Amino acid sequence: MRVEKSYRGISERLARRYLSNLGGTIEGDGDAEGDPETGGDVVADDWRASVSSEKVNIGPSVTLTEVTVVFEGEEATLDSLVADFSQKAMRAGG
Repeated sequence: MRVEKSYRGISERLARRYLSNLGGTIEGDGDAEGDPETGGDVVADDWRASVSSEKVNIGPSVTLTEVTVVFEGEEATLDSLVADFSQKAMRAGG
């Protein structure tokens, strides 16, 4: 199963950290500075998530970063993973 969700108010780095806290391991070597929380998918035994971001316009003068997470795994696993991640992501701003 594949579930794609978008979140505003968090960074890719924070999304990867939340996924790591939910049992995943961040793949890859990180960015040029060696930060392991940037770049790469987050994987666990029974799920995988890829994280990307883009700037979106909110009205004529405001832009926000929108982070998209693509979750892949079994339906039963993703139901709780997406709910748990969404709860963390919704309180990121304060």
